[in-house]
Amino acid sequence: MKKNNVYILEDRGLLYVSGEDCKEFLQNIVTNNIKNVDEKNSCYSALLTPQGKFLYDFNILKHKSGYFLDTEKKNINNLFKQLNLYKLRSKVEILNLSNEFVIAVISKERFLDMENSSSNAGCTIKFREDSIFLDPRNIELGARIVTNLEKLYLSLKKLGLQSMNTQEYYKLSHEIGIPQNNTDKLQNKIFGIECNFEELNAIDFKKGCYVGQENTARIKLKDKLNKRLLPIEVIEGDLENDVISSEKNEIGRVLINDDYPYAIIKFKNEKFDFSKTFNCGNAIIKIKKPDWLEIT
Repeated sequence: MKKNNVYILEDRGLLYVSGEDCKEFLQNIVTNNIKNVDEKNSCYSALLTPQGKFLYDFNILKHKSGYFLDTEKKNINNLFKQLNLYKLRSKVEILNLSNEFVIAVISKERFLDMENSSSNAGCTIKFREDSIFLDPRNIELGARIVTNLEKLYLSLKKLGLQSMNTQEYYKLSHEIGIPQNNTDKLQNKIFGIECNFEELNAIDFKKGCYVGQENTARIKLKDKLNKRLLPIEVIEGDLENDVISSEKNEIGRVLINDDYPYAIIKFKNEKFDFSKTFNCGNAIIKIKKPDWLEIT
């Protein structure tokens, strides 16, 4: 990511959760600790099923008296409905502000040039009253600007940034090993902890109860985590089949099969070799191990 590039993510949406009970409301349902989110720190988190399966992931950013949830725009309406199901009698208001605000990404280097910034994941600063936060998943993904649409281009001009094709950004995200596209294809299919949420700073194991907490904690404490969501590279052919095999043994399944594919992989095997190629129907693929992920 070049220092003065900016990527305008029109495929991201924003929900705004506010009201007297908004902090407690989110604390009781999402995987991360909302008490750590303030004007200087944002976080990455998720909403799981009661069984601990993946439903939605999002960045959480403090905004005025409430919180922004930054997620895939294609999932925004369903996330809105899901949050309202949990609201019950809580004094909480949930608004879809996707048509008023936009997410743009700048490089880590450009962010670190700004006043009050630091290299801590989730570090949040202000620029012209807009929040900018260093990606809490991995700082190599740069920093995200949350701004009103009407202010966007003036802010980018004042920062001296050049708008670039968002596919460059998503290609980088895939190379790093963090899925951001078509995450709806993961819903109810894998456990949240299998999405590497611990390594991506999405789970606080000390915060107490949240939806799906019991199974998530059990998998970790009993060392039952033997599958991971990993990026794959297509060497030859097309991903027309979801089963990944090695010597006629199934070792995984493709879950996201679009431009930036991911698969759930059984990795707890002494013979597992990330340098090998594998069969997936008529395709030949490689399974990529992210640099930030330790697999034992």
